[in-house]
Amino acid sequence: MPVYQVDFQGRFIHTTLREYCRQNGLWLTALPKDANYLTQGGESKVYLNGDCKSVLKLNDSVYYATWLEFFNSLVIHNLLFEVTSYACQGFLEIEGTLYVVLKQDYVKADGEADLEDIKEILDFNGFKNIKRNDYFNQDFDLLLEDMHDENVITAGGKLFFIDTVFYITRNGKV
Repeated sequence: MPVYQVDFQGRFIHTTLREYCRQNGLWLTALPKDANYLTQGGESKVYLNGDCKSVLKLNDSVYYATWLEFFNSLVIHNLLFEVTSYACQGFLEIEGTLYVVLKQDYVKADGEADLEDIKEILDFNGFKNIKRNDYFNQDFDLLLEDMHDENVITAGGKLFFIDTVFYITRNGKV
């Protein structure tokens, strides 16, 4: 998939993500041997890292139109939810599908997140519930989707946003 960038002189630069990975040593040959498969959601395959302190998520950016849109979502997540931030470990290609390998601290849930608690904290931070589990922040033109009790967990009475999907919009439209 192409990644597009503009340099400081405004020239259009085009390269593929695969080529960028090759040039920058970002290809992984496999997951660590001690990584244990946990589960799979719509966008990620999740593995418990051998240290039992982090998870590895293989994400193919299926929810996004471009890889750039996906990476923008990661940056926004890391800015807003630093305690559950992602660290890019590299990229894997499995059966022709490109995956980014993300590392995230493991949070052991001790209860289900209450949808009203999720709504309250997001509302406090400028995200208004627009339908079901989707939220919009008008100040930053950010759409945050799929905030339910599997993507937000509780531990020690606190909410942890572990799986977010952000879109930068134009007047609320992706």
